[in-house]
Amino acid sequence: MERRSFLRASVLAGGTILGAPFIQRGRFTLYAGSRTYSRRTLDLVQESIVIDMLSLFTLDWQKLTGWQQDPSTFRPEDFQRLKRSGITVFHPAVEPNQPNPFQATLHWSDNWNRLISAYPEFFVRVNSVDDIRLAKNSGRIAVVLGFQNSEHFRSVRDVGAFHELGQRVSQLTYNSRNSLGDGCVERHDQGITVYGASVVAEMNRIGMVVDVSHAGERTALDALRVSRKPVVISHSNCKALVPRSPRCVSDTVIRALAATGGVLGLTGIRNFVWDGRPVTLNHLLDHYEHVARLVGVEHVGIGSDSDVEDYNGKTKKKRLQFDIHGLDTGTRIYDITEGLLKRGYTNRHLELILGGNFLRVLSEVWNRPPVSVS
Repeated sequence: MERRSFLRASVLAGGTILGAPFIQRGRFTLYAGSRTYSRRTLDLVQESIVIDMLSLFTLDWQKLTGWQQDPSTFRPEDFQRLKRSGITVFHPAVEPNQPNPFQATLHWSDNWNRLISAYPEFFVRVNSVDDIRLAKNSGRIAVVLGFQNSEHFRSVRDVGAFHELGQRVSQLTYNSRNSLGDGCVERHDQGITVYGASVVAEMNRIGMVVDVSHAGERTALDALRVSRKPVVISHSNCKALVPRSPRCVSDTVIRALAATGGVLGLTGIRNFVWDGRPVTLNHLLDHYEHVARLVGVEHVGIGSDSDVEDYNGKTKKKRLQFDIHGLDTGTRIYDITEGLLKRGYTNRHLELILGGNFLRVLSEVWNRPPVSVS
């Protein structure tokens, strides 16, 4: 793409994406104060469908609630901040930690549908892969509704009911035991329950993605065994590199995940990246390399488990959670892309990691013919 066309396309896609247009030998800034990136990095992110399988609009829950209950408080500048991230598809899944998970999840679904429907010029709720392509082609943000627990399924019939409300991904367990199986912090992982297996079967049938993030190892392996469709781990990292973290997954689980055709989304949570200090972007990139070498680049993606705001603006607790040298939460897609390119990954590899791998899984699970990611 000729440079003038590139600048114009970037502005049309997301407001003022590029700040100072040219800095030192082919380096560019995204916006004032950001790091500089190669032209190749910027082109890859701008041209790819970027799917972050655990990505939040904001970690300020009061702000998010305000947007959802009164959408007029969501401003164009809020949308521009989301666009600047380079992310096409946000999956803002949470764990509804309430005494009544069914009612809490209904309420959360209603809130998201209210915000999305208020701004058709900004958002597309994703019901199928066609909606993802529509969002990309029209410069909008695609939102996949999902949850980090399946306790809201009171019976198998509820899978279809929540699918009608827009839910397209469901994590089987959070950290603890529920009626479907065991979470990763349970001392005795007894595996998936009979009811959990029936929910997985119904999710396969209805077209909802099974997510085994946070699951105990036996529960995850059981779910991978019984699912007839590809399974995802939307946000985790590799236990081989961080052996003491219960939230990281073993090579055994990664191999079983790949055998289903599934994808592991890697997070930028510091304690899941490295258990020493300081934690750097290179430590995170080591997780991408580990998965790619273990099962192939076709089974690795991004699941950041963060929002798109600069961590310097967060509380001290959040700063410590996301403080990875060389990785900024607002520009993480560009940081990861640039880092992997420097390690010798090709454009095709990056297209798959940035979103092509997850797009393939979503297409297959959502009962649609496989789509091209080229």
